[in-house]
This record gives sequence, C-alpha cells and structure tokens, in this order.
Amino acid sequence: MKTILVTGGAGFIGSHLCQSLLSQGDKVICLDNFFTGSEQNIAAFVDHPNFEFLKQDIINPFFLDDRHLDQIYNLACPASPVHYQSNSIRTVKANTIGVINMLGMAKKQKARILQASTSEVYGDPIEHPQKESYWGNVNPVGPRACYDEGKRVAETLFFDYHRKHGLEIRVARIFNTYGPHMAANDGRVVSNFIVQALKNEDITIYGDGLQTRSFCYVSDLVAGLEKLMNCQNFTGPVNLGNPAELKIKDIAEKIISLTGSKSKMVYKPLPQDDPKMRRPDIALAKEKLNWEPQVGLDEGLKKTIEYFKGVV
Repeated sequence: MKTILVTGGAGFIGSHLCQSLLSQGDKVICLDNFFTGSEQNIAAFVDHPNFEFLKQDIINPFFLDDRHLDQIYNLACPASPVHYQSNSIRTVKANTIGVINMLGMAKKQKARILQASTSEVYGDPIEHPQKESYWGNVNPVGPRACYDEGKRVAETLFFDYHRKHGLEIRVARIFNTYGPHMAANDGRVVSNFIVQALKNEDITIYGDGLQTRSFCYVSDLVAGLEKLMNCQNFTGPVNLGNPAELKIKDIAEKIISLTGSKSKMVYKPLPQDDPKMRRPDIALAKEKLNWEPQVGLDEGLKKTIEYFKGVV
C-alpha cells in the first residue's frame, strides 16, 4: 500500500484519480479548497477507510509531518478560462507559491511528485500537432497568461528542483479532457455544449467554429497519469491527450445529435489568444508509457451526457 497525496483531489480529474487509486488498494489523502472542486465529486468514497480529506489551499503553507508520503499528484489549479481568469493573481500564486510548497513537501518526504501541466504551455501553436519539444507561442501579458505562463513556470520549478535537489519528478501536459464530474459552469467546450443542448438553448460557438480541439475521456487520462507516475527513469514532460482532432462546430453538431436537442448554433467573437488548433503528438507517451486513449468520442460523450442529465 502506498500513501498518495492528491492536491485538487475533489476536482474533475482529481476525483477520478482518487477513486482509481483507492480501487488499487492505496491510501489516498485528498486535498482541496473547493474553489472548483466539490464535495459531490468525492461523495462516493468519502467514507472509504483508506481515504482522508483535508480542506486546504496549496498557496498557504501546511505540513504532513505526521505521515509518510510515497507519491504526490499536484492537480491543484483551476483549469477552465472562466475559473482561472476569475482570480488571475491566485491562479499565478497556485502555480508558483503553491507549487514551491508542494515541491518542498516532496523534497522533505522524499516522495515522487507529478505536476499536472497543460497543453496551454504551447499557447496558440505554430507547430501542429504539438510535440513536447515545441517551446510554444504564448502571450505573456494576455488574459490567459495567468494560467499559460503559470503552468510554464511550474514546469520550470519542477525541473529546477530535479536538477538542484535530485527530486523525483513527473510532468504531464494534459490536453482537453472531458467526462463525469465536470462542472456545469466551467465554460469548457464539452460541458457548455452538453448543458446548452440538454436545456434546448442556443449552443454558443466562439469564432467561426473551424478551430480544432482533441478530446480525451477522463478514464484514459487518469490511466496515463498513473502510468507516468509509476514509470521509472522518465520525468517527462509528456503529452497526454487524444490525437483525434475535430472542429468545434462538428462537436457541437455531434452533441446536438446525441442529445436529440432542438438547440441551434450561434456564433460570438473569439476570445483573445484562444488557440486555433490543438492536437497532441502522443508518440512519446506510446513509447515511454505504452499509453494511448481507448475510449472513442461517441462512447465518452454518451457517458458524459448521462452524467449531466442528473446535474442540469
């Protein structure tokens, strides 16, 4: 049995990760401040004997000196534009002060630590698809910079701790992920479209709808995170996402069809610095982790739609 700390563990991805780790017999300490996470996400296993919840913000110093940690998954940061822009300074703090706090804990505990980074480190990419070797095209002073540049500096901190202190690190660059436990108000493509479709409201498309995204189902993403954490002699960064690319307007049409909705598509201006293309090159994940997505888009969307039927 390993003792594993999951920060942001009551969030969308974090809650699925906690449940997976518990199912494997690990002891899980879930830390969350409920800014974007929720008690509902962890309700199914909150009474599990190997589960412990701590309400805490990683920006504030805290200590777990009374227990030994084997691994730390650092997922604590709002991940949707609506939420990370709502308090941009705290988003930067989570990715700097918070990350330093977690790296310090990992150093003290001699624990392996994984950073949930993001495809947003590539910004509005000129290279397509995006390989890990690509340095990105990021606006450092735009409205998305708190997240994009925050995650970039978090990666820098991880690798500096690795070089300076020999810390065992893992860095995952997570591409668009969807599934149950997404927040209905998080402003992300899949959740927005499903909620609007189920309510027969207009589906809001920003821009001309020709920009592309690649969507990975959450169980596939969690499997990739676990494979990376437990892989020997490989720090990353590594892309985790589904390389199947489609236009935003096409996914809207697919969701309208799957829900039987009467919704119509309406178009609004594209937000500043919104990426025009997003598709991961996952050759490195296949080579180093023997990982690639297994859940097709239709299957994943049907599961996600069923979840949202019980929410909206």
